[in-house]
Amino acid sequence: MSEACNHDCSSCSENCESRAPQHEPPHAKSHIKKVIGVVSGKGGVGKSMTSAMLAVSMRRLGYRVGVLDADITGPSIPKLFGVHGPAAGDEDGILPVKSHTDIDIMSINLLLEDEEAPVVWRGPVIAGAVKQFWQEVIWQEVDFLFVDMPPGTGDVPLTVFQTLPVDGIVIVSTPQELVGMIVGKAVQMAKMMNVPILGIVENMSYALCPDCGKHIAVFGESHVEETGAKYGLPVLAKMPIDPELAQEADAGMIETFAGDYLNDAAKAVAALLPKA
Repeated sequence: MSEACNHDCSSCSENCESRAPQHEPPHAKSHIKKVIGVVSGKGGVGKSMTSAMLAVSMRRLGYRVGVLDADITGPSIPKLFGVHGPAAGDEDGILPVKSHTDIDIMSINLLLEDEEAPVVWRGPVIAGAVKQFWQEVIWQEVDFLFVDMPPGTGDVPLTVFQTLPVDGIVIVSTPQELVGMIVGKAVQMAKMMNVPILGIVENMSYALCPDCGKHIAVFGESHVEETGAKYGLPVLAKMPIDPELAQEADAGMIETFAGDYLNDAAKAVAALLPKA
C-alpha cells in the first residue's frame, strides 16, 4: 500500500491489501445461496427497476428471492413492490417485509417513520447501514439476493463488494454514448474487486410505436453492443420505454407486469445455481 494512500479504492488502480475482500458473514439465521449486484456508474438509468424485474422474473421461475435496497439516500424498491413498513424484528434480528408474491425486501424506507423523510447521512454511515442490512436482517432460505446499488463507484459499492460475497453483477446502461463511458467505470471497478460480471442490460433502449410497431430510438441509436464487445460482455436485454410498465411501477404493482424483457438475464442469473 502506498504511503500516500487515502483508502479510497474507487479512485485507485493499485492492487494492495486494502482492496482484498473481507467478506463478512450474514446473520447467523440467514441462508443465502447467491448474491447478485445491480450496478451502474451513474444515476437515472433504471437500476432499481432492473433489480425489481429481475427479482420478479426469478420468482416466476420458482426461486426464493430477496432484494436488499442499498440505495440508502434514494430508496425506491418498496414503492415498486407496493410494500410499507415498519419492518418487524425481535431479539434475534430484523425480518424483511414480504411482497405480494413472497419476495423478501429490506430498505431504509421500511425502517423510517416517514417514508418521505430524507436520509441526510455521510458516506461511512450510509455504508454502515448497508452492512447492517446484510448482518442484522434475517434472510431466510433465499436462493438469490439482489442488491440494488446506488450509482457510482464510491463508498457503498465498495462496501458491498468488500463485505458481501457477490457472485456476479448486472450492469445497467442506456443508449447514450456517454453512458457507455460510465459503464466502463463500473466494469473497471468490478475487475479491480474481482467480482464477476454477468452482462449488460440496456434500459430505455427504444419506444415501440403503437400504430406500426416500429422501434423508435428516443435517446439515439444504441451503443450497447459496441460497449459489450469492448469489454467482452454479453448484452442480456434491451428494455424498451413501456408506458404499461411505468404505470404498474408507479402503482406498486411491478409483480403483475406481464412483460418478459429480462428472461435472458434471469437465465444468466439462474445458471449460477447448480441444478439439483
